[in-house]
Amino acid sequence: MDSNQFRVRGQEMVEYICRYLEELPERRVVPSVEPGYLKHLIPKEAPENGEAWEDIMADVESKIMPGVTHWQHPRFHAYFPSGNSYPSILGDMLSDAIGCIGFSWAASPACTELETIVLDWLGKAIGLPVDFLAFAEGSKGGGVIQTSASECVLVCMLAARAQAIKRLKLKEPGAEEGVLLGRLMAYCSKESHSCVEKAAMISFVKLRILEPDQRCSLRGPTLRQAMEEDEAAGLVPFFVSTTLGTTSCCSFDNLMEIGPVCRRFPSVWLHVDGAYAGNSFICPELKSLLDGVQYADSFNTNPNKWLLVSFDCSCLWVRDRLRLTSALVVDPLYLQHGYSESTIDYRHWGVPLSRRFRALKLWFVMRTYGIEGLRQYIRHHIKLAKSFEARVLKDPRFEVCNEVKLGLVCFRLRGTDQLNMKLLSSINASGRLHMVPATVVDKYIIRFCVTAQNATEEDVEHAWQVITEVASSLLGEMNGEPPEIMDDRKRRETLAYKRSFFVRMVSDPKIYNPKIAKAVPGQRRLVSSEADIEDIEEVENDEPEVESASNITIQKPIATWISWPLEFLFQGVFDEAHHAEVPVRFRHLDTMVRLKARRGSSSPSPEYEPRDDSGGSGGSGSVSPTSSTGPAPPQPAMLVAVASPRRSPAFPRKLHFGRSSQQAGQELDKDTK
Repeated sequence: MDSNQFRVRGQEMVEYICRYLEELPERRVVPSVEPGYLKHLIPKEAPENGEAWEDIMADVESKIMPGVTHWQHPRFHAYFPSGNSYPSILGDMLSDAIGCIGFSWAASPACTELETIVLDWLGKAIGLPVDFLAFAEGSKGGGVIQTSASECVLVCMLAARAQAIKRLKLKEPGAEEGVLLGRLMAYCSKESHSCVEKAAMISFVKLRILEPDQRCSLRGPTLRQAMEEDEAAGLVPFFVSTTLGTTSCCSFDNLMEIGPVCRRFPSVWLHVDGAYAGNSFICPELKSLLDGVQYADSFNTNPNKWLLVSFDCSCLWVRDRLRLTSALVVDPLYLQHGYSESTIDYRHWGVPLSRRFRALKLWFVMRTYGIEGLRQYIRHHIKLAKSFEARVLKDPRFEVCNEVKLGLVCFRLRGTDQLNMKLLSSINASGRLHMVPATVVDKYIIRFCVTAQNATEEDVEHAWQVITEVASSLLGEMNGEPPEIMDDRKRRETLAYKRSFFVRMVSDPKIYNPKIAKAVPGQRRLVSSEADIEDIEEVENDEPEVESASNITIQKPIATWISWPLEFLFQGVFDEAHHAEVPVRFRHLDTMVRLKARRGSSSPSPEYEPRDDSGGSGGSGSVSPTSSTGPAPPQPAMLVAVASPRRSPAFPRKLHFGRSSQQAGQELDKDTK
């Protein structure tokens, strides 16, 4: 394709994009396809010779579009917004045309300098402290565009880990880094995004997942007690990840309490994840939700969610850029240049070396709409969410399950979780609306989020009509509809529509698995009051108390959530007396294990111990003690499966360590039958 052909095809593509976005309401929101549908429509081999452009575009409409979930659809209310606008699309087009790889200032000076400038623009609009701005007088901070919030959390955890190891090496110069690494403990709320857990797995550090209060907010006393317990046990708190605007219900952790707690521990890096809600802080009336950010070491938000910028564009600011880059610097000769000392090289600010010119689309959007135009866009979404909330509150059959501060409303029918699962599954199966579930305070809820750029009051009214129509049908079935009405409805609900894997995937927690890990019985559930942060709530516990070196009386922990590779790989490294009695729960396996270590040995030798189905409590997260007939001789480190409350969506109920894959497969087949 030469430039003349590109002009023609480019104009056709722009027209196709405009027509697609304009005609979205006429399309089904989610596809009605089964896994593997596309492999039957596309040849198994690439063509030897080039094909006509008209044939390619015809296949886009006939083969690709039937399998697309239309995130820009006015009936799409799942997840959070996927930002998009014509200025952003044009910015990406220009970035693709320039095609630079902006890993250093020398690689493309404009690519680097525009990114620094627009990050300062956005940071000022949000209201970040001046320490986070690159051009503020005396500032050591600055901003960078990453691919996603997951990457922002990861690079901050890596930087915090490097700083903590460095500090420990100064105190214990003879200690091996692997042993020091095994002592590091990170913290987050049960409502935090799963990317925090993934970052801990990649960073090879422990992660303690803490209970929020009844408003799904992580509180300072809860964090402080956990950190003091771990410090008394010889662990080193080094990283705390907080959230402003959680994924499940858009709740806000209490930074005003958490910040002072983090200041008590010299190695702790406090990160604030505002992927969705952080964009809204450009509105003066919402800046109070940012209170406490002055304690943070880093902050991120995603303009590709709620500022009309298309993916990918996740903005990260740090208070001290040297603390970030010192953990990530790799400087071969072929990447060096003569201005390294006086410029920013963004290759040192993240995981990838290669970087696109993403600042262009953010610059285009901010200049096209202006900060005031973006404020009006956010306020409009909040107004529509409030309108939807008002409709829910007027219907006594429903309840609202979150504090509606921004564009997300969590609601459910008053009834069982199964009823609400069926409601959501039926709504999504109809193709007229698309939402996803979550768990809030151990209840299955449905998330309604305003996402479309040009969403209207009519879209909200349409959504509520669909929801109430399906709800009335379900409730009528439960209450006994006349046979003729039930027969008519069942004819409309075809078998394919009922069994659609796609519909079940986003409606059924056994497949989509949106639930947040539940608390283990016996574990603390601290619901902090508004009392002074110095006061730590005491919780009754039958376990013995432990006296720490700092004369703080703490209770021995019953259980803790942890990033799963760590205890398995580090078992035997830590103090046997502390860890042998602490059951550890693999968060995504719904399986409890106990770690037993042989004194003087750190090599793992997992063995399987069958669970006892004859006894033990059946509640979520219940712990059944392993049987014992008397004093046992010292054993190798073991991974012992304990009663699992329910089958994992990805794994069988039992762990098959120490047996052949054939045996495990036979047992899995038996379980399946």
